[in-house]
Formats: sequence, C-alpha cells, structure tokens
Amino acid sequence: PDYQESRMNRILIEDVSLARQIDFLIEMDKLKGVERRSPLVDGSRLENSAEHSWHLALMAMTLVGQANEPVDLARVVRMLLLHDIVEIDAGDTYAYDVNGNLDKADREQLAATRLFGLLPANQTADFRVLWEEFEARTTPEARFANALDRFMPLLHNYLNDGWSWREHGVTAEQIRRRMELVAEGSAALGDLVEAILA
Repeated sequence: PDYQESRMNRILIEDVSLARQIDFLIEMDKLKGVERRSPLVDGSRLENSAEHSWHLALMAMTLVGQANEPVDLARVVRMLLLHDIVEIDAGDTYAYDVNGNLDKADREQLAATRLFGLLPANQTADFRVLWEEFEARTTPEARFANALDRFMPLLHNYLNDGWSWREHGVTAEQIRRRMELVAEGSAALGDLVEAILA
C-alpha cells in the first residue's frame, strides 16, 4: 500500500510509521470474523479467533503460576494475542482436520509475511519473532502459551458435552494425542486434561 495516505483516506497521516500501524490495526479487525470450531462455554455459538486470543491472554494472566517454569508473563500474553493473526488470511484450520493440516504451515507462513509486513520494519521483525517462537515451542513462554492454546478448546468442549468432537467424529485417542503438549507447559493442566478425558 501507499503509506503517504492511510486507508483512513479522509485524513492524511504524515508519519509513515503511524500510517502503517493504523492500517495494521484496521486489518486486525478481520480476526473477529474468523470462526473457530470451538463453542462458547454456554454453547450458544462458535467463538471467533479474536475472542479466543483475548480469552487465552486472560487465561495466561490467571494461570501463570501453573507454568512448569518461570515465564515472562508479558511475553506470553503478547504471543497469545499474535498467535492466530495469520488466520485472517490462512483461515482457522481445525486441529483434527488431517487434510487441512497438510498445508497449514505454508498458508500461515504466507499470511505472517503479509500481515506482519503491514507494520513498520522494527515491529514486523518483533511480531514475527514472537509468532515464530510460539510456533516452535522452544522457550518456557512458548510451551506455556501452547499449553493454554490446546487446553482452552478442550475445556470448552468438555463443558459442552463434546459438542464439536461429536460433530466431527473426533476420538478420545485423537484428543489425547493433541493434548500431550499441554503437560510440557503446565503439569497441572496436563493432569486436568487427563481428568477431563477420564
């Protein structure tokens, strides 16, 4: 885009960095329209990816004491707020969709390049590093963030009598395999996963 004029075409934003940031934020509004397969706790509808990210950030603030290792909470929250941004372009790929997961990484890499590329260069690099850290699960923060990201849909499904699992024919064994990573970030949540599955 031409950053001499923002997408907010009624006003001229002379600061190019500010124009890029505003355009990025406008684009992020699209995350509210990405429907996930997880129902709300009350079962009234499916959640969207923006709601999911917000709820995970709140979950991290609440459960930080359950992480296996000391974590930088601010870094975890930033990761959780960024981790699904790529779904604006790549869509939400259901965790148990074998075919959809075949090209998920490629679709998400392309989306990350475009979406984070809307920002000024320093923020592009910073946001991309956080997103890649989350994906790689190599730091205590990323392991804890991933544990939360996997645990929350399990909790929602449990509270809705397995609603999306039943709808998609997901087996207990598939769920157990997907949930194995939860214990890597939080043994306490890993134990809770086992109790829920039992």
